[in-house]
Parts: sequence; C-alpha cells; structure tokens
Amino acid sequence: MDRPVISLLTDFGWDGPAAICRAVIVGIAPDAQVVDIGHDVRKFAIRDGAFLLWCAVPYLPPGSAHVAVVDPGVGTDRRPIAIRTARGDHLVGPDNGLLIPAARALGGIDAAHVLENHDLMLSRITSTFHGRDIFSPIGARLALGTPIEDVGPAVAANDLVDLRFPEPSVADGALETAVLFVDSFGNVRLGGRPADLEQAIGSLEPGRPVELTIGPNVVSTTWQRTFGQVAEGQSLLYEDSFGLVSFADNQGNVAARLGIVADQRVRVSAA
Repeated sequence: MDRPVISLLTDFGWDGPAAICRAVIVGIAPDAQVVDIGHDVRKFAIRDGAFLLWCAVPYLPPGSAHVAVVDPGVGTDRRPIAIRTARGDHLVGPDNGLLIPAARALGGIDAAHVLENHDLMLSRITSTFHGRDIFSPIGARLALGTPIEDVGPAVAANDLVDLRFPEPSVADGALETAVLFVDSFGNVRLGGRPADLEQAIGSLEPGRPVELTIGPNVVSTTWQRTFGQVAEGQSLLYEDSFGLVSFADNQGNVAARLGIVADQRVRVSAA
C-alpha cells in the first residue's frame, strides 16, 4: 500500500486518550490512514471488543495493522503482544483474548511475539496507558514495515490467552446458545448461524413463528429477512450482516425492553 492503514479500537471513549493514540500513530507514520473501528466499546468488556474487531478486520485492506485496547489488566503481568496473521495483517494489543477471533478471521496466527523492544515504544512507559506508550507506536512501526521479529521474543500461538464466542448446540428440537453481543441499537446478536437454527427447527421461511427463551423472558416472534417486514415496535429474528442469528425490535431497543444482557442463555424453538 502507498499509505499504510492502521485501525484503532478501544474502550476509551471519544475523548482525550483515543485522540492521543491517534496522535502517536501519525507522529510515527504521518502518511497512515487511521481507521477508527470504535472507541465506545463497553468498558472492560474484552469479548465485546473482540467481537467488533472480528466484524471489522476482514473489510480492511490486507497487510493493515490493527491496534486494539480493551485492557482491564493494564500494568499487571499480562503480556503485550503482536500477531502476524496468515493474510499478512498485524494485530497489536494485550494478551487477554481480545485479538484472537480477529486473527482467526484473517486466516489464523502465522507468528506471535511479546512486545519487549523498548526502542520501538515511547521513551516513558507508564503503568496505566499502554495504548499510548506501547501498542500505538509498535502498531505504527509494524505498519511501516518493521519486522515482527524485532518487537520481542516469539511466543507459541497456543500459549496465548484464547477467546471463543458462544457455541450453539441443537437439542430436543431447539437451538441452545447465548447472547454474544448487544449493539448500540439494542439488537441482540446470538452465538449461532441460520444453518444451526435450521438444523434445530427446519426451514426458515419469512414469517415463520418461533419462540425465544432469554433469561426470564419467553417471547413469541417470527423469522424475517429484514426489519421492515414487521410493524414498528414488533420483534423479529433474522440473519444479521455478519451471518449471525439476531433478535431485534423494528425501530426499537429489544435489549432495553426485555432487560437482555450479554451471556444470557438463549433457547430458540418452533412456536
């Protein structure tokens, strides 16, 4: 690429810390195109950040660098790492599982290294802002072509902290899964794809009645292709833009209405 592409995802909010990370990146790589995946990840929610990173990285150019910081263990003995993926991208962030689903989406881990080369970091390393002091400068240098081997010693991929999304299962004519993510609209993303649901209940035709049990809620709704196929305020089950089974209210917030939160168990059956 004529101009390196560096993505940035944090739970910092859109105030000073996120802008400072951008400033560090462009100070090292002034021609870089910095793509903000988002900075309003739910605070300390590593899996939320991992999900959003997983969603975004396939759409960035091959060979991009991706800096991700959702790091409740900052300053502890958790490791700072960089990963080179099979597609040629680099992922930089804490070794807490945040980077692993994105690495899988980019073909898997080709190499992983612990960040120990202080010459590639800022001159002063604080205990609470590794996004600025370590991850942003090393992400920028990797985007400019610094070999990953220069950042520090190699670590085996299976020695990294893993993170996997909820796996669906089929039992007794129902799909058993969990809430993976609640987005800013209040739409509820589930662990599982339409093929999993079809295995449980059969063909998914628009308008087909289904029943969801989410936490204490038992909800009758329908399978639909898109939001506008039901009246405003009505709920629907559908395939979202990333291929997952999701639950929503048309022009409403189903998570707030029903008190749905991440990790609640979900059962979907024919009505």
